[in-house]
Amino acid sequence: MSHMPVSVVVVSRGRPDALKRCLLGLSQLQYDAFEVVVVADPAGIAAADEMPFAEHLKLQPFDEPNISAARNLGLGQAAGEVVAFIDDDAVPEPQWLRYLIAPAEQSEVAAMGGPVRGRNGISFQWRARSLDAFGEAHDLKIDTERATVLTPPKGHAVKTEGTNMAFRRSVLLEVGGFDPAFHYFLDETDLNMRLARAGHRTALVPLAEVHHGSAENALRRRDRVPRDLFDIGASWAVFQRKHVGEAQRVRQWNFLRGSERRRLLRHMVRGALEPRDLRRLMKRLDAGYAEGQERPNGQGALAQHPAAPFRPFPAQRRSAEMILSRPLRLAADREEAARRVKEGQIITLLSLSPTALYHRVEFTAAGVWEQRGGLFGRSDRTMPLFSLTTRTRRMKREKARIALQRGLTGD
Repeated sequence: MSHMPVSVVVVSRGRPDALKRCLLGLSQLQYDAFEVVVVADPAGIAAADEMPFAEHLKLQPFDEPNISAARNLGLGQAAGEVVAFIDDDAVPEPQWLRYLIAPAEQSEVAAMGGPVRGRNGISFQWRARSLDAFGEAHDLKIDTERATVLTPPKGHAVKTEGTNMAFRRSVLLEVGGFDPAFHYFLDETDLNMRLARAGHRTALVPLAEVHHGSAENALRRRDRVPRDLFDIGASWAVFQRKHVGEAQRVRQWNFLRGSERRRLLRHMVRGALEPRDLRRLMKRLDAGYAEGQERPNGQGALAQHPAAPFRPFPAQRRSAEMILSRPLRLAADREEAARRVKEGQIITLLSLSPTALYHRVEFTAAGVWEQRGGLFGRSDRTMPLFSLTTRTRRMKREKARIALQRGLTGD
């Protein structure tokens, strides 16, 4: 395990159950020197207090819908040399910090980011992306196992995803942290642009994986259908004022507004929205954009020294194992897996049915990585729809697919 001290900041509001799951995942991290800072509303603070390791957490109450201000409060509590951020509806792979922080051993690396798997635990929401001069993201091709250190061209930046990113604390302070004018959306994009402008380099780390559940909140449903677009409009207005030339703003906004309308139409076609919802949401988008034109921006003063000393989380060296199961035996194997997690292991429970069903991965409330699907079905979505194999061979294949991220060894 690595020794560079890291502060992991989790911001949570309105999702106490998701926060508890995230914290349980953090407790399985295989990294020597990290602390956990929780910035949360009263329900989140109460949920964190219920965890068996609550005394080892740094808890910072905050109950405003402003993720940038919350992250700045987390930065004020963070005493690590590097500060990592993860969302409350996400769970890191056990080796997450080991890979994510490794590039920081190179003095020229200021920021690090990793890929994010989606709700099915298999497909990627994001892998590697860059930002153009207008703050819009574009896919990048990088090495699939080794970190890639990038210096973006002038006016561009390297994208770090908000739920899986880390920065040197000194650099965050140097650039002023997060801008509270971004209540939600584009907060890390703005930071990425400022880091690039200051000449800092970013490492994209393909094995530093986080699983993102995309839990519902006040602005979106669990199926990612938007409930409100006000803050998206406001954030784009703030972003344009900071990074886009005045002559180009109207044209860009027309393009962005059209993209949002097309996204809503797709939801409407599949029955997730009504026509009246589309009209309401577009009005909210426009109202947000108008408000963002007047919203004060600027990072303000940040405390140069952490509010409290480094509080190391009691990291436990755990062995990682895989249990092979099947639907008829799954209930009993779940109990066995939960028992072994309590004893200090990292357990992957692989349940294979005699089908070609696609696979799904979930980190359960018991702290078990549970993967279910067909013996002949896809896990990696590039696989054939049907792959003839045996249970033993399939187990070896799945073990190899996740071995580096989860710390699995042997056959």
